[in-house]
Amino acid sequence: RGPLHFDPPEDSSALLQRVKRGWVWNQFFVLEEYTGLEPLYIGKLHSDMDKGDGSIKYILTGEGAGSTFTIDDSTGDIHAIQRLDREVKAQYVLRAQARNRLTDRPLEPESEFIVKIQDINDNEPRFLDGPYQATVPEMSKIGTSVIQLTATDADDPTYGNSARVVYSILEGQPYFSVDAKTGVVRVSLADMDRETRENYTVVIQAKDMGGQLGGLAGTTTINITLGDVNDNPPMFDQRLYQMSVPESAPVGSVVGRIWAKDRDIGVNAEMKYSIIDGDGRDTFDISTDPTNLFGIITVKKPLNFENKPSYTLKVEGANTHLDPAFRHRGPFKDVTIVHVSVEDVDEPPLFDLPAYYVELPEDAEIGTLVKTVSARDPDAANNTVRYSIERSSDPDKYFYIEITSGSLMTVRSLDREEIGWHNITILAMEMNNPTQISSVSVAVKVLDVNDNPPLLTHYLEAYVCENAKAGQLIQTVTAVDPDEPLGGQHFYYSLAPEAANNPNFTLRDNQDNTAWILTRRGGWSQQDQTVFYLPIFISDGEQPVQTSTSTLTIRVCSCDHEGNVMSCNAEAYSLPASLSRGALIAILACIFVLLGEL
Repeated sequence: RGPLHFDPPEDSSALLQRVKRGWVWNQFFVLEEYTGLEPLYIGKLHSDMDKGDGSIKYILTGEGAGSTFTIDDSTGDIHAIQRLDREVKAQYVLRAQARNRLTDRPLEPESEFIVKIQDINDNEPRFLDGPYQATVPEMSKIGTSVIQLTATDADDPTYGNSARVVYSILEGQPYFSVDAKTGVVRVSLADMDRETRENYTVVIQAKDMGGQLGGLAGTTTINITLGDVNDNPPMFDQRLYQMSVPESAPVGSVVGRIWAKDRDIGVNAEMKYSIIDGDGRDTFDISTDPTNLFGIITVKKPLNFENKPSYTLKVEGANTHLDPAFRHRGPFKDVTIVHVSVEDVDEPPLFDLPAYYVELPEDAEIGTLVKTVSARDPDAANNTVRYSIERSSDPDKYFYIEITSGSLMTVRSLDREEIGWHNITILAMEMNNPTQISSVSVAVKVLDVNDNPPLLTHYLEAYVCENAKAGQLIQTVTAVDPDEPLGGQHFYYSLAPEAANNPNFTLRDNQDNTAWILTRRGGWSQQDQTVFYLPIFISDGEQPVQTSTSTLTIRVCSCDHEGNVMSCNAEAYSLPASLSRGALIAILACIFVLLGEL
């Protein structure tokens, strides 16, 4: 059997390699993008055994066989019937075989060959991500990099110059330039000012064939924005501001707004305002509104038109973020003057004191002058003031105030033991404008006068045992006095004159506001006498001296040897707090026995 040949076209450069008995075609090249009317002739498959009698059948298999490539099974001619595009598929691997047409037996082993599609410059460079957005700081130096662009070319970079791209700028000069090889866009004009022009449109071209004539080109657009730097100082839009504020404005009230305009933006325009001089430096304050960067002047201290009707402020506005590279363009601050006029407001009367305090003895006579209060109209009109008492502060009407003079007087007797303090609210009203009312507190402390006698602490009864001896303590007495002398209470005890020589009992003053009741004899008996009445005289140590006499009831009781009460008479009996438990039981037993006999 003879070998199988592939005969390429005369202009083809197919490479052949001997393998065993047959031939394998290494590869051959076919230009892409053939646009002729007839199928593109690739080559001819031929076997040495082919005598031209049609007994041999040529078969083509592999990539694209039957769809992209066809073979004339009698002649072995191979054609491309589809348009070939290297960028879609760069090569095809095919297999060829010669068979007996009648028996379909292979006459040669199957041979493999490669069809490579040869590139032509049919693709322009493309920017995949455009249009582009880029930012570069204003005032950047020439040569500052802005952005790097990359264009891709689908043609074969290993064959000719079809994919060798060169960059150029079509629009955007003289502000920007592009590096022909790297695609880096750079600043080409110094001192570009954002405040003059902020946005630029740059058109970049990428051309293949190394930029030579006939090369294909693609373009893209870059929208370049100049970023802000702090290269502009703030400037007040007015050299003098005129403002006014009512004197009644509370602390924190807004007086007005000022503005130091800055052509920069963002943090480069941020401002801090401060009052650096002027007679209103301590009366007003200023802060920065973060939303619009206005300076807001507010009231720092209460205002008074009558004291000071106007103020002058020297205000500074300064950038808070400075760029060292542009300090030479400073100073980044400005100064303005603010004149503030205080408006007069009809104010209520003003008392000469914020509050009054008076001490008055409780024995003061009706009509006594307590205090004269004084209020005036602080406004220029100086209206007449009328006075009155806020009745809820003096519901029992102890006091009266003279309507024109402000003299506060008593109209009822005072009693410290009943009411020790009177807190009176005095009202002052402008006669010509009743809506203007102010008030002041008058605290009246009622001073103590020794006008109450001392009294025994409570109604007391005592008992004496039948077996009591002379000198035995039967009761301790104490007294109370609602008065409050400055030096404290001092009580003096004695028997009333009519009992001064009482043969049964005696009183000992302990000099500590207590006194003891003692027996003067022994031999007590219920059969002789069951009850004794002992008048006690008490006096205090103040002036005028106050005295009282109280009677102590003393009952005779039967007691055991320890002094515990066994029985007493059945008359009403109030037990002293000092009775022992045994005495209490004995007294109750005695009462129950007596009740049982009734």
